[in-house]
Amino acid sequence: METSRTSGLIEIYNGIKPDIEGRLREFETRWKSGNDEDIFAELTFCLLTPQSKAKVCWLAVEAMVADRSLFSGDQEVILQHVAHIRFKNNKTKYILLARELFTDNDSKINNADNNGYKNNCINIKSIILNLSQPMEAREWLIENVKGMGYKESTHFLRNIGMGGDMAILDRHILRNLEAFGIIEEIPTSISKNRYLNIEKKMRTFSKDLGIPMDHLDLLLWYKEAGEIFK
Repeated sequence: METSRTSGLIEIYNGIKPDIEGRLREFETRWKSGNDEDIFAELTFCLLTPQSKAKVCWLAVEAMVADRSLFSGDQEVILQHVAHIRFKNNKTKYILLARELFTDNDSKINNADNNGYKNNCINIKSIILNLSQPMEAREWLIENVKGMGYKESTHFLRNIGMGGDMAILDRHILRNLEAFGIIEEIPTSISKNRYLNIEKKMRTFSKDLGIPMDHLDLLLWYKEAGEIFK
C-alpha cells in the first residue's frame, strides 16, 4: 500500500532504516548481555514514562542506578530522583512495589550498602524467560506489576528485544495512526479491547507498508520527535 501520504513515510524509513536496525540490535543486546539489574532499570524506565519525557525519565533511572538507590533506596530517596517527573508519588510507589516483586528473598544480601540501605538481589530475567511467548509475558506484567498497562509492558518488552509484533500506543503513535487514517480519532482512554483492536489495525498497516512493527514504531516516533530513542 502506497499513497501520497505514505510515500513520504516510506522515504523517511529508507533513510533511517540502518539507525532503526542498530537501535533494535541494542535492545536485543541489552537482554542477552545485561544482568538482572540492567533489565530492572529498563522496567523502571517504562514505569516512569507515562505522560513524561522519555529522556528525562532515563536520566532519572541512570542516576538511581549510579547511586544504587534503584536497588536499595527507600521511598524518600527514590522520590528525590523522580521529583521532576509527573505523578512522582505514584511512580515512586510503583518502583518500590516492582522491586519487591522481583527481589529474590532467598538470595537477599543482609548487609547494608554505603548509604545504609539493605541490598536486594533482583531476579527478573528468569521470570521473563519462564513466560514462553511475548504476548504471555505482556499479560503477566500487566497482571503483576502495578503501574504497567499494555503500553508500558509492550514498551518494556520492546526495549529488551521481545516486543517485535506488538504496538506501543503512546501519543506519538496514536497521532500518526489518526493522521494516516488507521484510526478515526485518538481515544481519550484505552480499554484492553480498544488497545488490542488498534494494535491489530497497526499490524495490518505495518504489513501493507512492508515495514516490520518494531521498525514502524520507531519510525513514527522519529517522525514526531525527530530522533530514535528508547
